[in-house]
Amino acid sequence: MTRIPFRLAGIAKRGRIVRRRGGSLVEAAIVLPVLLYLAFGTVEFGYYFFVKHSLDGAAREGARAAIVSGGVYSDVTTAVSNSMAASNLSASGYTTVVQDNGTTIASLSSCASGDEMTVTVTCVWGTVGAGYRPWGFIGTSKNVVGSAVMRHE
Repeated sequence: MTRIPFRLAGIAKRGRIVRRRGGSLVEAAIVLPVLLYLAFGTVEFGYYFFVKHSLDGAAREGARAAIVSGGVYSDVTTAVSNSMAASNLSASGYTTVVQDNGTTIASLSSCASGDEMTVTVTCVWGTVGAGYRPWGFIGTSKNVVGSAVMRHE
């Protein structure tokens, strides 16, 4: 009897056909959760970075309103509110803090020319990312912070 130097897939040594059933199902069951974690993680982290970028933009607009000579505090909050509304995050429960040389202020009247104006916009990820947390990789109590620093005119 002649020996075959290699084994053909699906044929045993003595000529019987071996049927392999369910192998692809097992492989799919192993790979599918990994792919789902990657897909949902990409969505969640992508939305997190969108929110972070939007808060940075809102803080920048607030800082631009804060550095103008003769500006008032309501100009800062209005600029931040408009920017948050433009990115569809106005109902997220954010807070705005304005600082002059590191001291939190409630009025822009005491700001002098050359002072560093810092505007910080903060929101909680559990309120802003409620619809985009399919598996909750990022904790609901995480603060998302956007900040901008500019010199007063």
